Amino acid sequence: MAHMAIKTAPAAEQDAAGGAHAGNSSSALVIVTILFFMWGLITSLNDVLIPHLKAIYTLTYVQAMLVQFCFFGAYFIVSLPAGALIRRIGYQKGAVAGLLIAALGCALFYPASMGGYGLFLLAFFVLASGITVLQVAANPYVTVLGPARTASSRLTLTQAFNSLGTTIGPAVGGMLILSTMTAADAATVRGPYLALAGALALLAVLFLAAKLPQIAGSESAAMAAKAEGSALAHRHLLLGAIGIFLYVGAEVSIGSFLVNFLGESHIAGLSHADAAGYVSVYWGGAMVGRFIGFVVMRAVSPGKTLAFNSLVAIALVLAACFGTGTVAMWAILAVGLCNSIMFPTIFSMALHGLGRHTGQGSGILCMAIVGGALVPFAQGALADSLGVQLSFLLPAACYAFILYFGFKYANLYADR
Repeated sequence: MAHMAIKTAPAAEQDAAGGAHAGNSSSALVIVTILFFMWGLITSLNDVLIPHLKAIYTLTYVQAMLVQFCFFGAYFIVSLPAGALIRRIGYQKGAVAGLLIAALGCALFYPASMGGYGLFLLAFFVLASGITVLQVAANPYVTVLGPARTASSRLTLTQAFNSLGTTIGPAVGGMLILSTMTAADAATVRGPYLALAGALALLAVLFLAAKLPQIAGSESAAMAAKAEGSALAHRHLLLGAIGIFLYVGAEVSIGSFLVNFLGESHIAGLSHADAAGYVSVYWGGAMVGRFIGFVVMRAVSPGKTLAFNSLVAIALVLAACFGTGTVAMWAILAVGLCNSIMFPTIFSMALHGLGRHTGQGSGILCMAIVGGALVPFAQGALADSLGVQLSFLLPAACYAFILYFGFKYANLYADR
């Protein structure tokens, strides 16, 4: 997903790398962009597998949401060890390690299909651990693969391909996993995930062979940030971290429940396979909305844009909670369009004015992605007690906080 694609390197690093490795930058950017696409696709496949595994193992919604709990919980658990690993072996070898760990996670789906639900959860955790290491290693390359003045355009490009992955993933997963005659069989996941394992292993070889620019000075900058106080003293960073936690939680939670929601008889009555295609509409809205938001925020402050999108998201979720038929269906799908600018906007607003604490603040915000593990788990509990439709009141509450954050800091950049 796009929210996993934002990290920046110090300008000095960008300038040092830009030009010196111009001959290698194009091929390296192609490889890194493929990585962004791949982890977007893999992450959105969870939305297809959750209802699939729920049906196979007759799980409650809380039990089914253990998939997202294990997947996004890995970000919280593995982020710090991943950083230590990268400092020890370097960014390029770190990316290779992340790809191989993710490939191992995909390969584990084969024995998991012959075992129990617990083995699937282990496979999800290993897969997400690899993606976490991969992101810690690969993200900085986006900003150093060329001149500093075009870093933003490169970030936009990679984020667009990340969103393309999240858009394609559910449709492909629905076709390969849910549409077969044996859709209630765990064995249907073997082929797709073994193919992913092979693709990730191949990317590891390509990434190892690529001549990528070296990133120097990152560690000293991080040490300096730690030595001179704490980013936690900045209130807007703390509120931004809560915003990231709730946003990622709401976005992932809605995607996780879409297939079951669209299968409700009074909503659309769709089969799991047919509903999976509409999950792509949800994620595709985020991709389209990103380009619209890019144009809008050239004239409107990020805080006001964030508040507006949050307000519309709340209205749409409430329409889905209390409506029926196509109105409820398209209301919840349209939330994806509102999601588009939220993560990068919250992220950049939370880091505004941190100066030497920017690196530390970025780490705090990345750890807040664990919201993707906990909010779906909580919505699962609501779905078991109140039903799937009313459980969407939880994401609505998440967007209410984001509305508050955007409104409170609507004029954050006024001093510019």
